[in-house]
Amino acid sequence: MTTHFGHREAAPEHAAAEPPAVVPQTDPIDDLRVHEHDTEENAAASTVQDMVRNLVMSRLDPVVTARTSEADLKTVLDRMVSEAANEHKLLLNSEEQHAASRDLMNDIVGLGPLEPLLHDDRNTDILVNGAGQIFVEQHGILQLTEIKFRSDAQVMHVAQRIATSVGRRVDRASPMLDARLPDGSRVNVVFPPASVDGPCISIRKFSRDAIGFEQMIVHDSMSPPLAKFLEIVTRCRLNIMISGGTGSGKTTLLAAMSSYIDRRERVITIEDSAELRLQLPHKVRLETRLPSIEGTGEITQRDLVRNALRMRPDRIIVGEVRGAEAFDMLQAMNTGHKGSMSTVHANSPRDALTRIENMVLMATANLPSRAILSQIVGSLQLVVQVERMRDGARRVTEISEIVGLQGDVVTMATLFAYKYEGESDNGLLRGTFAPSGIRPGFLPLIAYYGLSDALMETLA
Repeated sequence: MTTHFGHREAAPEHAAAEPPAVVPQTDPIDDLRVHEHDTEENAAASTVQDMVRNLVMSRLDPVVTARTSEADLKTVLDRMVSEAANEHKLLLNSEEQHAASRDLMNDIVGLGPLEPLLHDDRNTDILVNGAGQIFVEQHGILQLTEIKFRSDAQVMHVAQRIATSVGRRVDRASPMLDARLPDGSRVNVVFPPASVDGPCISIRKFSRDAIGFEQMIVHDSMSPPLAKFLEIVTRCRLNIMISGGTGSGKTTLLAAMSSYIDRRERVITIEDSAELRLQLPHKVRLETRLPSIEGTGEITQRDLVRNALRMRPDRIIVGEVRGAEAFDMLQAMNTGHKGSMSTVHANSPRDALTRIENMVLMATANLPSRAILSQIVGSLQLVVQVERMRDGARRVTEISEIVGLQGDVVTMATLFAYKYEGESDNGLLRGTFAPSGIRPGFLPLIAYYGLSDALMETLA
């Protein structure tokens, strides 16, 4: 979850008009009293549930709880909640008792109030800003939920449980953490004092189902000709960089393109956090490792790229280049590993090349700028730009070919560009994925695979 491509559901254009509802005239003071009464009842119920929770937690044996299966633990909690409510004459109906038991279960074996959000497939991001604010992203739009933590201490407890599950620590002395949940979701944690207003947790969820070009076309993320173009250049083993901002759908697009890789090829993936779900029979997944508390055992992306060259890869896919490994990635692309792909954070195809140049300088500061640019031009053929637009949809906004080097400037040619045409009544953007009609310089390579005519049709 990956992030996925898509947008908000459009409202039907010809929905049947409903007759206007008759609104009875009421006294605003009476309405206010009813609202206050409901609020007081909800607060009272919440307080009683907290009392029951504290009673049950005080009676649980942590050692026995750790050894109990989830099914048995649920039965035990249901019984203990009922007993505690009856014993102290606390008024809870059956629904409230089940809610208290479920919350206890989430606290003990899950991630507390985040559990229902994690199980909602509509959520692609879950963002905790202290105890009182939890946002989710659905269809590219952020919205505040009604769910809250009881306190900052509970947020810290959930974060520390995540850290413990991956053999790490997070506390005030070590306030930042990157981790991965068992389902593959990516987690970032920031504790005070680095986080001023309380502990923060950011979870990037990934779709359980692979998203292909068909769904992207339906969601207006690309056009059929553009999809066919990306399919052809992937099959023909062009070296491709996917560029975009955070949450723009880079990883999702990379995974979709990888489905067109020849099944006979050996593909090695390199990631900070293994999230790519490639539907390939012969793949090797490599993942970085942070140093231990003692400062030993670190495995960087650069280490993995270098090691991958010794593993007889046909293609190397780097989930995201963000440092000195960019130099080794370019070396791999330029030494026979055609069809390699990666992603980079950048706002445009040209910005992507500038970022790669700067990252190469991190690896070898004494290399002249022209030599680095020559390496980039000799290694990459295409930059695919993706963007999460203001209507929440993630779209391919530009595809640029790297043509050559004139002096100290890389020349590029735009092959596809998204042309904004306006906004529909339901708030969705309207536009076209317009081909430029330019004849690409890599056409002889496409002809080698017998697909030059098919490619030119997509650019017509």
